[in-house]
Amino acid sequence: MKKHFVKFGFVASLTALAAGAMTVTASAEGTASTATSSAGMMSSLIIMVLLFAVMYFILIRPQKKKEKEQKAMQNDLRMGDEIVTIGGIVGLVVKIADDTVVIECGDRSRIRMKKWAIQENVTVREDAERAKAAAAAEIQKKKEAKKKGKDAADTEQTEDKGMLKD
Repeated sequence: MKKHFVKFGFVASLTALAAGAMTVTASAEGTASTATSSAGMMSSLIIMVLLFAVMYFILIRPQKKKEKEQKAMQNDLRMGDEIVTIGGIVGLVVKIADDTVVIECGDRSRIRMKKWAIQENVTVREDAERAKAAAAAEIQKKKEAKKKGKDAADTEQTEDKGMLKD
């Protein structure tokens, strides 16, 4: 999905450059009236503002949102969480200080590092995946129970059709 945004940003940049080139050629001709040149200037200004708005919503805003989520994850660390660092080191959180964390790797070695070097909290991600799977299983159970109830009602109706009531 990110590739699509990059392609769109590239196309928008090319469009802005083309519009700028048209404005430069129009003003370079010198035969255009002042009203036409001011209209060209306004259109190029509008295009530039629109280009900036598109770039903001496609590139800058999602990046800030991602940074905010990353910062929240780093501040919500708890002892016993399994984390992965930017360098790819996997370990368990043993001690948390203001801006540092001590992690224990598989061979009982301990490493002290800054919180900003933590890329993801594997424990939280696994908990979210388990909760999602449990919710999906619950929905499936409800669908099956509903289907069994419907099947039971259908069999009762077929049995009643053959009987005569007095």
